[in-house]
Parts: sequence; C-alpha cells; structure tokens
Amino acid sequence: MGVALLASTAQTNNNKPVMINETIAATAPAVTSIYDFKVEGLDGNTIDFASFKGKKILIVNTASQCGYTPQYEGLEKLYEQYKDKLVIVGFPANNFGAQEPGSNEEIKTFCKKNYGVTFPMAAKISVKGDDTAPIYKWLTSKAENGVLDATITWNFNKFLLDESGHLLNYFSSKVTPMSEEITSKL
Repeated sequence: MGVALLASTAQTNNNKPVMINETIAATAPAVTSIYDFKVEGLDGNTIDFASFKGKKILIVNTASQCGYTPQYEGLEKLYEQYKDKLVIVGFPANNFGAQEPGSNEEIKTFCKKNYGVTFPMAAKISVKGDDTAPIYKWLTSKAENGVLDATITWNFNKFLLDESGHLLNYFSSKVTPMSEEITSKL
C-alpha cells in the first residue's frame, strides 16, 4: 500500500492562507467480479472477461497429457452448441503430474490439431499452490468470490458463472462438459 502526502491551501476566518497537509492511503482496487480480470491468451492477445457480460462463462483448467484430455472434444461441442449464450475459457496448467509441459504455442497447436478448439484459451498458468494465478485465487476463495471455496483437485475442474458474472457451480474432473449437470444450467 502506498501513501501520498497532499498539500493544499485553505482560507481561515481572517482570510490568511494556511497550509493543510493530508495523508491519503492508496490501495489497489479489490477484484470484486470476474469482469475485473484480463488474462493473456495462448495467442498473446488479451482475454478481457468484461467482454463476456451477458453470457454464461465456463472456466476449465486443462492439460494435454491427461486421462481427461479428451474432454476438449466435449468442451468444443458444448461451445459450438451454446456459443450464443456461453463462452468457455480454457486455462492450461502443469500442476498435476506434469501433464501440460508444452509452451503456449505447442498447447495451441495441440488443441487445434487434435480437438479443433475454437473457444478462448488462456496462456499457461498455475491453478494451485503459492504461484496460483489471481483468477484462480478468486474462483477458489469464498472470501473473494462470495459464493464458495473450492480446491482444484486435478485437471479439467470447471467453474460455471452466470450472465452477470456470479459464480454458480464448481464441477470436478469427472463431470463431462456435455453432462446434464452442466447443460441443465445453460
């Protein structure tokens, strides 16, 4: 937290100027909504969550060498079927079993070549531990998101947010993208 000292003048009753010193604490604005996040995309562009207002958002931590990797196919199908009211954002992460060792370019090529992924993919991040990305700190902390605490247990955990950016549900890896657990909420 920074502190700024401001100096200003004021007039007293006898019209003589006096110096007033005020100390104001400057703090970074708190993240209160998913719409406050901007993250780097696999392609180097910025993914601005504010641009998703009015649509539901499904956020998924992904990996290219995981038993759940075929869920990319279901994620793409879900995105294609509901893209008028849903956006999916994949977050590659290497937190579990070193199952996402590739570079951003390698991940992008893998997703496109093997699964035809067209939904937004963020640059590789950490979703667990001391180096957890801020968006995942927000998603997993009730103190920050106001709804629930969640622990990322493996790749392909999912968070569903409503059209106003409020967190609705957390789904484990075992819940497939096209399952009724997810589609019934769209």
